[in-house]
Amino acid sequence: AELEEWVNKAIELMPDKVQAYQKGKKGLIGLFVGEVKKMSKGKADPKIVTELLEQKLNA
Repeated sequence: AELEEWVNKAIELMPDKVQAYQKGKKGLIGLFVGEVKKMSKGKADPKIVTELLEQKLNA
């Protein structure tokens, strides 16, 4: 759905941050969540966004 598109876009926008996250900088998840919230104009549920991001980034 739309939410997943935003999550994918946030990941695509920051490949360097994705690598850092995958190397152990788990605190960066907030950066991705913030980006998705911006794209959704604050409508995205941060809890769901975080879960989606973790699934994709840890894949």
